[in-house]
Amino acid sequence: MKITVPDKKRFFVIFIFALFILSPTQVPRPGFGQEKSPVAITEQTEGITDTQTKAIKQTVESADCPNNQFLRIPGNPECRQDKKIVLVSGDEEYRSEEMLTQLAWILSVWHGFDTVVLYAINPETGMIDPLTLTNIPDLEELRTADLMIFFTRFRNLPDSQMKEIDDYLRSGRPIIGIRTATHAFNIPDSSTYARYSFNYKSGDTNAYPTWNDGFGHKVLGETWIDHHGIHKTESTRGILTDAGKRSPILQGCSDLYGPTDVYRVRLPLQGDAVPLVLGQVLSGMAPNDPPVENEKNNPMMPIIWLKSYTLENGTPGQALTSTLGCGQDFLCEDYRRLLVNATYVLTGLTDLVPQKANVRLIGDYEPREMGFGNVVPNQTPAKMIPRL
Repeated sequence: MKITVPDKKRFFVIFIFALFILSPTQVPRPGFGQEKSPVAITEQTEGITDTQTKAIKQTVESADCPNNQFLRIPGNPECRQDKKIVLVSGDEEYRSEEMLTQLAWILSVWHGFDTVVLYAINPETGMIDPLTLTNIPDLEELRTADLMIFFTRFRNLPDSQMKEIDDYLRSGRPIIGIRTATHAFNIPDSSTYARYSFNYKSGDTNAYPTWNDGFGHKVLGETWIDHHGIHKTESTRGILTDAGKRSPILQGCSDLYGPTDVYRVRLPLQGDAVPLVLGQVLSGMAPNDPPVENEKNNPMMPIIWLKSYTLENGTPGQALTSTLGCGQDFLCEDYRRLLVNATYVLTGLTDLVPQKANVRLIGDYEPREMGFGNVVPNQTPAKMIPRL
């Protein structure tokens, strides 16, 4: 068959196209090998890439545990934010030591924040021990922190450790308080820092007339009142308020759920507190369980809110409070995303909040169920570094 000139041109075009598609040594196209891909990917993507695997490996290998008392994770250098986040754990019920450690890994690996995780340490064994109510060492790390994420319950810390927390708050730097942080302290009246206790009663005659109900009410907006949902029976669906829908803290968050029950708060919230998420009480312990049909959801309690705070002779600061929160709640992707977004916002990086922040879990995250006594035995900060 004789091939005409137009046929030859058509054959040539098809040949070149096939060569480009099939050749293993094709010429790189823009964004396909010509430029260095970012090691850290702050946006959530499907699957995990080689560059993401590299980011995990780099960050894990750079982590250390000074004196095996706390965990320090340098931010991924490919997306380093030059911000230091100190996460303070110490509760006997909700696995704060597991949740905050995983949050630190996410912040450091995917978002470049330097993180430090502090733990309740038994001074006799050197182990992480949530039942040790009187010791969270290395709170001096707060001196250079840009944000404190706080998740403790009924602690009675020595004055030297309380001073680090008080100095931090007096400076007006931001804080995120999680779940039992509303009743973070239980301190005797004779203590220097008795005003921080969840049940502190102030009066016009004492030195701290605005500290009624302690740190929880003064800084975070509420102290311990009661369970609103039935503990371990009625779980929580998060419903965004109009303010929440507009807030960069909730960017990319549409599916908030946690096995923890809703905490009761006094309405309206004090001062300038702005509810961002309300807690819908569900009739069971599964995400698809229907809401209860009683007064518990009329009105619904705020479970996440933003407010300002100021200590005496201190600088004004911002506090985000989330009564949603435990090791199991942290399995909710959008709850992780909310806390990552809040870290950007509260450290002055609102413009950098990703459209859909990468919150992929690092290592094997299998939190124990909430409840007293269900603690990992013989745990040390060094064991909080995942094995790759």
